[in-house]
Amino acid sequence: MKVKIFDEESETDLQNSINSFLDEMTGELIDIKFQVSASVYSEEQIYCFSAMIVYRK
Repeated sequence: MKVKIFDEESETDLQNSINSFLDEMTGELIDIKFQVSASVYSEEQIYCFSAMIVYRK
């Protein structure tokens, strides 16, 4: 079993990264975990969109 971690600054970037990986992936997809976090730095709000793909090669 293997995992692949993605961490992007926007939903669209995460979506594109995951779709590219899935297009090239050989093997069996087991699960996808998705997470969003937000924080404030100074007066800027920062978002982090991440996902973990669990698969069998």
